[in-house]
Amino acid sequence: MRLGAIFPHNEIGADPEAIKMWATAVEDLGYHHIMAFDHVLGAGTRNRPGWRGYTSADAFHEVFVLFGYLAAVTTSTELVTGVLILPQRQTALVAKQAAEIDVLSNGRLRLGIGVGWNDVEYQALGQDFTTRGKRAEEQITVLRALWADPEVTFEGRWHTIHDTGINPRPARGHIPVWLGGHSEATLRRVGRQGDGWLPLVKPGLQAKEMLRHIHQAAQEVGRDRRDVGIEVKVSLSDGSMDSQLSYLQAWRALGATHVTVETHGLGLTLREHVALLEETAKTYQRHVGT
Repeated sequence: MRLGAIFPHNEIGADPEAIKMWATAVEDLGYHHIMAFDHVLGAGTRNRPGWRGYTSADAFHEVFVLFGYLAAVTTSTELVTGVLILPQRQTALVAKQAAEIDVLSNGRLRLGIGVGWNDVEYQALGQDFTTRGKRAEEQITVLRALWADPEVTFEGRWHTIHDTGINPRPARGHIPVWLGGHSEATLRRVGRQGDGWLPLVKPGLQAKEMLRHIHQAAQEVGRDRRDVGIEVKVSLSDGSMDSQLSYLQAWRALGATHVTVETHGLGLTLREHVALLEETAKTYQRHVGT
């Protein structure tokens, strides 16, 4: 499995030098990719009693701008959104921004997308929360067309494009699109359209059933199930190293291709984040062959 590290968005602060130090250290440690989360806005809690989830007090660096910076300070590490809340954004603008990151990083972008859970954010960004799943399907088709062709004509429910294109486009003509989520509709979307799946469930009967939906949908459109990667996340603040290794071995048996580790939630300094990532990389390499 390929090993990645999650950018500690709400613990690293806003110092560009600290961000550079973390990213270059991750690359020097041999991590294959850096994953960053995405939220544009956080909900205030003063008038939302019982609110659960991220709030306006949680820091999120804007993911495309962040990756433009990381593209300049790293040389080989893949840059992964995990996940970009796609339906709350304008599709053509996402295509343009993603293509630019891919160009500046020499083809190192992997676009993880999801439909999100925060209706407050959708409302503030002027997008419809209730149609976000179906809109995402159409958005993926439009993104791929804009990345592949100099000029695109497309008529859909949410998009009307006539002989229009972006420039520059990704040199390889595409950017991998991975999907997060667990509903049956999302899982079938992964099988039909996704280059990979980003699950947040434990390996077991539930995960096997979810994979069955993905593989069935892939087969229905003539895809090989092996063309759909699986990336799992391990939070180092949750459980012992033995439990983490058991978790990874079980996911590996189910076909996981990538694992990303999260160092949030332990109250670490920047150097402690890096030290823990170093120790984890060595341990995972010995036991699960990352």
